[in-house]
Amino acid sequence: MVFRFAFFVMTLGLLPACALAQEEEVTELLLEQVQEELGEDVDISEISEKLHYYLRKPLNLNTASEAELSSLFFLSPQQIDNLIFHRTKSGEFINLLELQAIKGFDAETVKRILPFVYIATSSPLKGLTFRSMMDKDEHMLMLRYGRNIELGKGYAVKEEDKSRYLGDANRYAVRYRWNYDNRIRVALNMEKDAGEPFFADKQRYGFDFYSGHIEVRGLTKHVKKLVVGDYALQFGQGLISWNGLSFGKGAWIGSVARQGQGLVPYSSMNESNFQRGIAAAIERGAFTWTPFVAYNRLSGKVEELDGNRFITTISQSGLHRTPTEQSYRRALGQIVYGSHVGYRYNRLKVALTYMGSTYDGLKVKGNDLRQNFDYEGKSLHIIGGNYNYSFRNYYFFGETAYSFRGGWATNNGLIASLHSKFSLFANYRNYQRDYHTIYGQSLGEGSQVANEKGIYTGIVYHPSRKVEWVNYVDIFSFPWLRYRVDAPSAGTDFLSQLTYTWYKIGKLTFRFRHRLRQENVTQEGRHTNMLADVDRNQFRVDFQYKLSDRWRIRSRGEMILFAKEKMGRSKGFLFYQDAFWQWRQPRLQFNSRVAYFDSEGYDSRIYAYENDVLYASGFPMYYDKGMRTYLNVRYKIIKDLDLWARYAVTYYFDRSDIGSGLDLISGKKKSDIKVQVRWQW
Repeated sequence: MVFRFAFFVMTLGLLPACALAQEEEVTELLLEQVQEELGEDVDISEISEKLHYYLRKPLNLNTASEAELSSLFFLSPQQIDNLIFHRTKSGEFINLLELQAIKGFDAETVKRILPFVYIATSSPLKGLTFRSMMDKDEHMLMLRYGRNIELGKGYAVKEEDKSRYLGDANRYAVRYRWNYDNRIRVALNMEKDAGEPFFADKQRYGFDFYSGHIEVRGLTKHVKKLVVGDYALQFGQGLISWNGLSFGKGAWIGSVARQGQGLVPYSSMNESNFQRGIAAAIERGAFTWTPFVAYNRLSGKVEELDGNRFITTISQSGLHRTPTEQSYRRALGQIVYGSHVGYRYNRLKVALTYMGSTYDGLKVKGNDLRQNFDYEGKSLHIIGGNYNYSFRNYYFFGETAYSFRGGWATNNGLIASLHSKFSLFANYRNYQRDYHTIYGQSLGEGSQVANEKGIYTGIVYHPSRKVEWVNYVDIFSFPWLRYRVDAPSAGTDFLSQLTYTWYKIGKLTFRFRHRLRQENVTQEGRHTNMLADVDRNQFRVDFQYKLSDRWRIRSRGEMILFAKEKMGRSKGFLFYQDAFWQWRQPRLQFNSRVAYFDSEGYDSRIYAYENDVLYASGFPMYYDKGMRTYLNVRYKIIKDLDLWARYAVTYYFDRSDIGSGLDLISGKKKSDIKVQVRWQW
């Protein structure tokens, strides 16, 4: 007990200094798991913005809901369930020391959660007046500007009959937030991507993308949340609906079981995969009900024939730079509607979800054989049920869904804490080839929730507080054809990661990952493709160390060995050195990276997370041979005004041009700048 109290006191003393580092650590931990699937230009601010918000406005442990606790992405569903059960049985928290008594809350979890929570008595939404709102409200306005310095080929083309970029290379983004005591929130986002016109063409109103919402919490006794505008829906294991980012396989085992937040206001700059309408979260006793309706304008290719509309392509990129992309912008309409009904009894939670979607045209499937089971029609209806149940040290979870005139999908699993030092997890998924979903995102190897079977299992071993060893294996198969795979195929994904932590000082991580998949290979003299095994082996060493109160460093070395049967081999190597420095106040901060990379081919490319200005980050692809460096600076001008600046440059040793198509740059160097200002009052 003496040790626990000492640990708690020391941790509290370091909270002001380590809170931002905690946010960076958690954000990177999660995003490393999706780096290859996200791509380079996907906005991840929905994670960093929520974590940063709860650093400034921590959650009250006595009133935080299951959905709010899920916003702390590093908490597993089992930990959240245990926390709520502890609060229900033992009453309101009196001291943060009680966190150590909750099952599954080890020292590392307690250290991570402390900056984001506090304890206070609950207070309902009463006595709300305009004057009280003005006394307690807060505003945030953020302006961001960025551009590539070297221009691509698409900006030089002037002929109207050729593909070209219609706008300039500047990128603009605006975020505005108004918040009253965590009860009423207003958000507005505006963004223009590089190459998109500004106050011209279909953007005659300025920005290409506008997004906003009004969220009211505790509107009445039973209406716990109401959102008007843009929102996300996250239910069950994501078979029916999971708007926003999703986390797949990785060293963080909490991602094996998803903890859906239900109704969530949408605050990301991503221009797809959200709903625009009205939704509410209603509670009555042990029942919860989330009705929703939305009307979305989507980008895509629509052809009209004999008065009928045929939708052949739906675009998710959010880019509208060229005449063709402009013709796709907001070309089709979609109505989404449905309900989610849940029931909780002690530690058992069950729910039923229905979602319907109707287009203003006929969605047609492609002509390739692999697309034979794709969705075709004007309306899609999906229904399914999900559950989770905690029994002692076991957490069971799952979801099963059915798409009308289609197939089934199921995802079920278990997380078991067999010992204080040993945990295991197991998951089984089966997504039939004719299962159809528009907004589903669930655990899997493929990009869609369809045509996949798999068993995913692993263990986590803590021989001591300093050492963590994570292992998993995923054995999967695809019963039907896929892109670049002209036959049923199979594969394996194995990861082993060993981490040693110096308490509050440093961390050393070793990782090995082996991925085996199958792809087409064409052999001379044959008229049909054959399947070949594709091996990708990853070796990584990561080192982080706190040199002083002002200096922190991070180093990484990574190697990729790629081999495709009957085709050849290639390898890639990356080494980078990061440095972080902050003034004591901290009024001035900077972080920088110098990286060297050498990849023999595109197949042996390497992705790595990069720090950026607030609410931004990147996953650049390290490919070919060269060096990359960046510098981020943050300066607090006055109490409520912050300035960020970033400069990044990549230099290739053996190239005379960079990129392809309209993004082709003449020369060996590619660089970009970014400036951001935030005003809070």
